[in-house]
Amino acid sequence: MRDSITHCFNLEGVEAGLVDVQAKAVFGKPSLTIIGMGDKAIREAGERIYGAIHHAELEVPKMKVVVNLAPGNVRKKGSHFDLAIAVAILHQCGQVASENVHRYAYLGELSLTGRLRPVDGVISMAMEARRQAFEYLILPRENMAEAALVEGVVPLGFESLGEVASFLEGQAKGYDPESMLAAEKDLDREAEACRTAGLLDFSDVRGQDRAVRYSAIAAAGGHNLLLVGAPGCGKSMIAQRIHTILPTMSEEERLEVTRIQSVCGELQVKSRLAPHRPFRAPHHNISTNAMIGGGTQAMPGEVTKAHNGVLFLDEFPEYGKAALESLRQPLEDRQVTVARVGGTHTYPASFMLVAAMNPCPCGHHGTGRCTCTPRQVRDYTSKLSGPLLDRFDMLLQVESVEFLELTSLEAGMSSQELQIRVEAARKLQQERFAAYPGIHTNAQMPPQLVERFCRLEKDCGRIIQEAWEQERFSARTYKKLLRVARTCADMGDAREIRARDIRHALQGFRP
Repeated sequence: MRDSITHCFNLEGVEAGLVDVQAKAVFGKPSLTIIGMGDKAIREAGERIYGAIHHAELEVPKMKVVVNLAPGNVRKKGSHFDLAIAVAILHQCGQVASENVHRYAYLGELSLTGRLRPVDGVISMAMEARRQAFEYLILPRENMAEAALVEGVVPLGFESLGEVASFLEGQAKGYDPESMLAAEKDLDREAEACRTAGLLDFSDVRGQDRAVRYSAIAAAGGHNLLLVGAPGCGKSMIAQRIHTILPTMSEEERLEVTRIQSVCGELQVKSRLAPHRPFRAPHHNISTNAMIGGGTQAMPGEVTKAHNGVLFLDEFPEYGKAALESLRQPLEDRQVTVARVGGTHTYPASFMLVAAMNPCPCGHHGTGRCTCTPRQVRDYTSKLSGPLLDRFDMLLQVESVEFLELTSLEAGMSSQELQIRVEAARKLQQERFAAYPGIHTNAQMPPQLVERFCRLEKDCGRIIQEAWEQERFSARTYKKLLRVARTCADMGDAREIRARDIRHALQGFRP
C-alpha cells in the first residue's frame, strides 16, 4: 500500500506549526480513526469528510482507515485539518492517483455537501508554509486574498473537495488569486472602515489644549498615560483619538496586526493588510482570560489584539483587580505567556496603555459638588495597586472646559497635524535605537540607555533636585521622568534635555 502523506498546520497562539497527515488503510470493518491528540472538532471530522466524499461522487473507503496527525505529542485543534485528511484518505484509497499530493499544503473545513468553508489564522499558516518551502497552498476560495498577503507562497483556491480532487488529477485549475484581491465585498468593507476611522479627529476636542499636547507627547514616546478628571471633561474623547496620531505602521507591523486579527477571526478586510493601528476598549467586566489570553482554546486576549496600537481602559478602577494586575507582566515584557495543561503559548503584546478615571466615586473630588466621604475616596483610589500605577509614565489632570471654550468655533490641532509631529519624534528615536533590537521608543529604554541618551543641560539638575525633595522620588521614578523629558526634547528636536523639557515632563508626570 502506498504512503499517503499530506501537510497542514496547527495554530499555537499566533504562530503555526507543520503537521504531517498520514493515512493508512487496513483490512477490517469500514471505519475512520483519527489519532494524534486532536480536539473535538478533529474527532468529528470523519462525518464531515465521508459526507463530502460521497457528495463529490467519489467512493467512500470500504476498509478501516487510520489517520495520524504527526507529531503525536502536540495538541491540535480546529476544523481546518478536514481538507488535508480528506486528500490523504483519497490518495491512500487510490481515488487520487497523483504522486504530487505531498508537494502542497492544505487548509479548509469541509461541509457535508463537499463545500470548502473558510477558516481563521490563514496568514500565520501561510507564513509557516513559506518557511517550510511549500510553493503552493490549497485552501478555500474565500481565504485566497488573505493568504495572498504573504509573499513567497502561491494560494490556490477551490470551492469544493471535488474541485481539489480534479485539480490533483490534472483535470482542473485553481482560481487565480488576483481575482480575489478586487472582490467588491472586501473593498466596500475597507472603504467603510476607513470612513469610520476618519470620523475621529483631535480637531473635535475644544478647550483641552494642554491635555492634547501631553497626549501627543505620550504618543511620541510610547508612554502609558492615565487621565484623571471629572465626568464629561473630555477624558474618553481624548483617549479615543490617540491612536489616530500614532505613526503610520510599517509593512512588518501591518502584517503582524493582520495576522493577529486573522487568528482571532476578526479580520474584516481580507484583501488588504490592516490599514490602521488597533484600538481596543474592553468593558470593565472583562475576565482575566479575555484580557491577557487563555481559556480552553488558549486564544489571544485584549493585550494581544491591541499589539502595535492602543489599549484603552475607561472607568479604570471599575475593572476587576485580577484583570488589572494581570497587565503588569505584559506591560513590562511587551509579550504575554499563558500556561495551560495543553501547553504554553506566548503572544505579542506591545501596546500603549491609556486609562481614564474619576478622582472619586461621584467624580467631583476637590470641588463643592463632591458628596464622597474621605473613606469613600480612599477606598476608590486604593483599588489600583502601586505596582500597577507605576507602569504609567504620565498622569494628566484633565480640567473641566469653560463654556466659552466649549462653544468656540475655532478648531484645535487636527490629528494629521499632530501625527506629523509625532512621526518626526519617532524618527529620531528610530535612529537613536537602531543598534538596539527590540527597543523602538523612549518608553522602552532600559536604565543603561537612559544614562547614555538622557543627557541634561546644566540648569536641569537644580529643577530635578527641587522636585525630588518635594515629591521624594524613587530611583525608578527618576528614570521614568528622564524618559518623558527625552520625549519632550525630541518633540522640540533638541539633542540634550533642556530645562523646559524637565518642566513639561513634571507637569504631565506621575511621581
